[in-house]
Amino acid sequence: MKLKTIIYLIPLTLFSSILSSQTVLNDPEINKMVTEIKATNLENTVKKLVSFGTRHTLSDTKSKTRGIGAAQAWIKSEFDKYALESNGRLTSKIDYFTVKADGKRITVDSQLGNVMATLKGNDPQDNRILIVSGHLDSRVSDVMNITADAPGANDDGSGVAAMMELAKIISKRSYPCTIVFVAVTGEEQGLYGAKHLADTAKTEQWNILAMFNNDMIGNSLSNGTRLSDNTKVRVFSETIPYLETEDEAKMRKATNSDNDSPSRQLARYIKTTTEQYVPQLEVELVYRNDRFLRGGDHTPFSQNGFTAIRMCEMNENYDHQHQDLRTENGIKYGDLPEFMDFDYLRKTTASNLASLANLAWSPKVPKNVGIEVKELTNFSKLVWNAPEGKTPFGYQILIRSTSESQWQKAIFVTDTQAQIPYSKDNYFFAVQAIDKLGHPSLAVFPKPIR
Repeated sequence: MKLKTIIYLIPLTLFSSILSSQTVLNDPEINKMVTEIKATNLENTVKKLVSFGTRHTLSDTKSKTRGIGAAQAWIKSEFDKYALESNGRLTSKIDYFTVKADGKRITVDSQLGNVMATLKGNDPQDNRILIVSGHLDSRVSDVMNITADAPGANDDGSGVAAMMELAKIISKRSYPCTIVFVAVTGEEQGLYGAKHLADTAKTEQWNILAMFNNDMIGNSLSNGTRLSDNTKVRVFSETIPYLETEDEAKMRKATNSDNDSPSRQLARYIKTTTEQYVPQLEVELVYRNDRFLRGGDHTPFSQNGFTAIRMCEMNENYDHQHQDLRTENGIKYGDLPEFMDFDYLRKTTASNLASLANLAWSPKVPKNVGIEVKELTNFSKLVWNAPEGKTPFGYQILIRSTSESQWQKAIFVTDTQAQIPYSKDNYFFAVQAIDKLGHPSLAVFPKPIR
C-alpha cells in the first residue's frame, strides 16, 4: 500500500486538537532531476559498454578498445567530464586491488579495479555516505570464458548506465553528505569488487547511510512465462541483519520487529519515494536479501553491517542472461541491447535518483527512539532525541497494521515526543526526521522504554 503522507500538528496531550492537514508536495528540484533522465542516453551508454566486446573480469586490461580495461578507462573519462560541471566536488579514480587465485573462478592472482566517482558533501560536519553501484563485468554460459563476446547489455550494463546517468545529473547539485558512484568488478567471479569496497568501508569506518545495488534493471519481458510488465521493479532487502548481536536478537524477538531491519526500512523508503516521484512505476518489496539462493553486490555490505538493498527488474529473461551468443530452435540467445526496454530503464533509474536525492538532502535520523510501555493504555507514547547537526523542521511518526508491509499513515509533529491514539498491540511505529522541503530521513523503529 502506498504511504499517504498526511501532516498533523499534534500537541502531546491533546490529539483531538488538529491544527492543519495537507498532503506533502514533491520537491520541484527532484521532479526536475527526474525529467533530465533520458532513455536515449541510457541506451547509448549500454551500447558503448557492449562495444568493448567482453567485460569479463579476467579479460584484456591493456587494449584500448576491447576488454574490461578499456571499459574501465572509458567510464573514468566520463566521470571526469561530469566533474567539470560539479564545481570541483566530483573526483574519480580506479581503485585497484589484488585478488589471490581461489581455485574456483579466479585462476591466477589478478589485479581488479572498481571505477569510482565521489561527490563530496558540502557540510564538513556531515560524514554520511550514500553508495550507488552497478557491476561492470560480464560473462557468457561458461563463467571462465574470458575471450568470447559477452555483451552484458542488461547484466549489468543497465546498472552501470543507470549509475553513470545518476552521477551526471546528481553531481550538478550539492548535498550535505557524500555520494559515491561505483562500477564494481568481479561480480560474476564472486562479488570481489563489492567485497573489496565493503571491507574498505568497514576498515575506514565509513558512515554509510545506504547502499543501492542496481543489477539487471532494464528488461521488462520474461522468457518462458512471457510476462511483460514495465511498471514494477523489485527491491530486495535482508530481514535479520547478518551482524545481529545476541542482545539485538532478544530485542527483535521481544518487539516482533523481524520485518523492520534497517535495510527493510530503506526498501520501504524507496517504495514510498518512487511512487511519489516516478509515474507508472511501482516498487515490489521482496522480503529476502536476494533472489532464491543467489546473491549480488549489496551482500558484502550487508555482511559488514551496512544498510544495503538490491534493485532488480520484475521479470528476468534467462534467454538473455549468462548465455553464449547463438540462435537455437528459432530463439536468439545472448544479453544484447535489442532485448532491453530503455524506457523501463529510465524509470528504474529515476527511482534511484529520487530516493538518493531525498536521502542526501534529508536530516540525520532521530536518536534514541523509544516507546513507553510502563502503563497499559490504548494510546502509544513515543519519545526521541533530535538528531545531530541541523535541527529538523519536524518529525513523522509512521504507522502500519502488523499485517501490512508498508507504512499506512504518517503523523507530523514538531516536538520530540507524541502520544497518539493507536495501540502498540495493533500497530507498528517508526519515527523519521524531516526538513521544511519534505525530505525525510530513514525511519527508526522504537525500542521499549520501561
